[in-house]
Amino acid sequence: MDKRLAVLCFLMGFAMMILAFPEGLLAAVTALFCSLIVIFIIRQQFKEDADFLIQLFLIALIARLTFGLLLHIFDLYEFFGGDSVTYDQIGNRLYEIWFGYNIETELVHQRIAGTASGWGMYYLVGAIYSITGRNILAAQSFCAVIGAATVPMVYTCAHKIFSNQRVGKISALLVALYPAFVIWSGQLLKDGLIIFLLVLAITLVLRLQEKLRLFDILLLGFSLFGIISLRFYIFYMVALAIIGAFAIGTSNSPQAMMRRIAALVLLGVGLTYLGATRNSSSEIEEFTNLERIQLSRADLAKSAESGYGEDLDVSTTEGAFAALPIGLAYLMLAPFPWQMTNWRQAITLPEVLLWWTSIPFLLSGLWYTIKNRLRTSIPILVFSLMLTLAYSIFLGNIGTAYRQRTQIQVFLFMFIAVGWTLRQERRENQNLMLRARRK
Repeated sequence: MDKRLAVLCFLMGFAMMILAFPEGLLAAVTALFCSLIVIFIIRQQFKEDADFLIQLFLIALIARLTFGLLLHIFDLYEFFGGDSVTYDQIGNRLYEIWFGYNIETELVHQRIAGTASGWGMYYLVGAIYSITGRNILAAQSFCAVIGAATVPMVYTCAHKIFSNQRVGKISALLVALYPAFVIWSGQLLKDGLIIFLLVLAITLVLRLQEKLRLFDILLLGFSLFGIISLRFYIFYMVALAIIGAFAIGTSNSPQAMMRRIAALVLLGVGLTYLGATRNSSSEIEEFTNLERIQLSRADLAKSAESGYGEDLDVSTTEGAFAALPIGLAYLMLAPFPWQMTNWRQAITLPEVLLWWTSIPFLLSGLWYTIKNRLRTSIPILVFSLMLTLAYSIFLGNIGTAYRQRTQIQVFLFMFIAVGWTLRQERRENQNLMLRARRK
């Protein structure tokens, strides 16, 4: 490990312990313990690029822990993401009930029964508090480690799809340091966990197409179960992407087809046994009910200053299609500089401009992928398309669009990396030709 990076890690842990004592002490221990596990896995799974990925993981972790520490010291939870306060409160109530310190209420009962959206987050926080006691800094430090662990996962996923080391490294670098990813995975929020599980699921699908491994099937089942416990509608999109990937496959040999069928059967049986799909009919009906979506969208558009498209009506199929262009523009490009009316929106300006400048590379990489890597990229193409269309229809708030976009960007970064790599390779080829002519 680079000595300067080791010093930064030490200073980060020391700052957590001193500036946020006593919560910071357990938070630092939590981050250290989880980080060692991630580093061990990187060492086992990667040979040539292990050192690079460990350093990038630690840089990503320091960025997230620093943001989380500032959030904690200045009590900015409500400013950046009020959901973290709710997760802290309900997770603590669960912890108290499990240890007999408190009585059960109807709200907590819904979380225990798994009938409320995002119930998995409450279980996770309750489990962490069972070890650390009520400590929101420790819980968000765990989320920060998972957010940083997405970096080597993205490298693996991109490398498997494009078989290019540079594409994998650029994708990992973008996820490690992109401001939106630092913000949403450096807090006690489910966004960072969902992104990690999404990349893990897609990577495992790619691995299973190469070779049938029971451990990979179990891990894929765990990742899908985690996704449905955090945000149920994403589960069905991932499931369709996985089915599409296994149906098309990367090879049409009888062995490969049998391998894919076996993986699907085992996965389906496992998820059914765990009860992951017991509410599937009601959840699908809720998710596809356009009238319910219109009510939710209208509330988002009117409940904050950053709402948009208040006059849009997506309660009919025609209205949903009519709302797509506007919704897509806001989802992919917002917040627009001329609409930034407060400090929270203004701090996103550098990132927005950076994102806009990367769009040509995104389009170039996407075109190359469709032409040359369609079979292997089917999972990320199908999932990204479905989630983009869904969010374009039912999101009506700039802040929410900016936040939810990260679940799509994590895969779009791979296309950006491809576009950038193509540009660099063209330049290198031109330089080689110039040198050859001079000789």
